[in-house]
Order: sequence, then C-alpha cells, then structure tokens
Amino acid sequence: MPTRKNSKKRQVILEALAATTAHPTAQELYQQLKPDYPDLSLGTVYRNLSLFAEEGDAMSVGVFRGQERFDARTEPHAHLHCAQCGLVIDVPLPGEPETQLCALAQSATDAKVLGCSITFTGLCKTCQQADKGSASE
Repeated sequence: MPTRKNSKKRQVILEALAATTAHPTAQELYQQLKPDYPDLSLGTVYRNLSLFAEEGDAMSVGVFRGQERFDARTEPHAHLHCAQCGLVIDVPLPGEPETQLCALAQSATDAKVLGCSITFTGLCKTCQQADKGSASE
C-alpha cells in the first residue's frame, strides 16, 4: 500500500474536525477552511474525511438529512440525532455496551462483527423548548 503524503491541507482538515464537537459535514468544513485555503477543493475535503475514517483518525457518525457527518472523537461513545434540527450530540456510555452488543450480534448471526455504533434519535433541548414555546402560544 502506498504511503500517504501528510500535506498541509490534510493536516488542516483534521485539525478543524478535531476542534469541533458539531459533527460537521464535508461541505461545512470546506466552507470554514476555504477563506484561508483558496485552492482547497470540496473533493479534497471529502477524500481526506474518508481517509481519516478508514485510518481510524475520525469516524462517520452517519448520514442525516442527506449529509454524512464526521467526528474526530474516535473512542467509544454514542450519538443523539435531533430529528427536528439535525444536530448531532455526543452521548457518553457507561461501561462498554458496544462490546456486549457486538458479542450478542456475533453469536446470534455467526458473522464476524467488526464494530458497532449506537445512535439515538430524539429532540435536542433547544427544539424541546421551541416546541413548548409554540404550544403555549
């Protein structure tokens, strides 16, 4: 396998991803970085995010509203996706439920389970408060 060049753009993309808990899309990172890196292309951001996910430096947290979201935090944790505004929030998990769920899935299917991710769907605090506000009007 050829070694990958650790370019300045690649490093900047990873740093921008690591600096946020917003679980950005490639488009959002591109828009953030483009003013400082005018020769940056959206394709470069997409390719590097995919590469980071492959190499374990980042993870895809899923596709929400047609956009794949990414996270530089790769230790085991879950996510909550707000069904109303699309926000993705980190959810710490006690113990190691992923390990238990992977073992359960493997024994139930005789498949080799390589990993799992847990995503909750609900309403974030802001959307809950907005719903309460509109209900009282």
